[in-house]
Amino acid sequence: MAELEKNEIYLSPSPHFTGGNTTQKIMCAVILALLPECVYGVILFGVRALVTILVSVAGTVCFEALFQKLTKHEITINDCSAAVSGILLALVLPPTTPVWMVLLGAAFAIIVAKGFFGGLGANVWNPALTGRAFLFVSFPAALGASWLTPATDAISSATVLSQIKAGTFVADSGTYMQYFLGNRAGCIGETSILLILISFAFLALTRIIDWRAPFTMVATVVLLTWATGGDVLMALLSGGLLFGATFMVTDFSTAPVTQPGRLVYGAGCGLITFLIRKFGGYPEGVMFSILIMNSFSAFLNKLTWTKYGYGRRARKPVPVKKTVTSFDVKNAKEEGAK
Repeated sequence: MAELEKNEIYLSPSPHFTGGNTTQKIMCAVILALLPECVYGVILFGVRALVTILVSVAGTVCFEALFQKLTKHEITINDCSAAVSGILLALVLPPTTPVWMVLLGAAFAIIVAKGFFGGLGANVWNPALTGRAFLFVSFPAALGASWLTPATDAISSATVLSQIKAGTFVADSGTYMQYFLGNRAGCIGETSILLILISFAFLALTRIIDWRAPFTMVATVVLLTWATGGDVLMALLSGGLLFGATFMVTDFSTAPVTQPGRLVYGAGCGLITFLIRKFGGYPEGVMFSILIMNSFSAFLNKLTWTKYGYGRRARKPVPVKKTVTSFDVKNAKEEGAK
């Protein structure tokens, strides 16, 4: 029996690779990158944001442990992946979201989007975005109809993206700087573009994330906005474009593993984001664009996978010139004499 335990075969979903990083180390690095957005969100929106973050993280961790306990699986909350999902879910929610809705979104994200598909690495859609999409479709008035204005602590009914779509938004240099630094209404973690860029630089330089999908997503939105005469700066600074490109598009489980696949994946996210913002019924399209492209990740992997041994002509062998020595001549004469 002991011999069988030593020779266990472990089955896990792809990709399969080895390296110095563990899941726990990677998730802790992501949490570290998310801390500036959490701290600034609490400073900007107050105790409401803090409660939302704490409840979301506690909910995702507890629901994962409970689900794994009930399904008789190993409890893996110490890998910190559930905590990351909880932080991401909280940061893409408005600070005015009721506590019970936050818990409901956490349960849907962990149990339905992650647990039902086999857990970490096997989920098709990003858990945090799936939880937010569930709340957004179920309770649109709570998640999209009103926003908390930091300066006055008042409730506003119109977002910048809504005003841009209606053609009533007018911006100046001060407005751009305000949005870059983050003194504006929005979801808890998407306000400060400066902090998001710092987080992106940290994750990219430490090789936690790959730059390809975020770059093509943002570049596609910028190019299409410019081509249609839109405000490129506000397309970048408003909404959750850069937050989604940094933390959601780069998710290991739901993004393609091939480099060409990530380029196409990011471009698809950018295209769908632009189309929803420009022609759709919702002012923001980042959430839906990423979830839609999540569905194509496996297809992009097969489409862009490198098949070793195929596709290249075999090189002709290079003839090797042999130097004839006196020893070779002597042997040849002896063979001829025989």
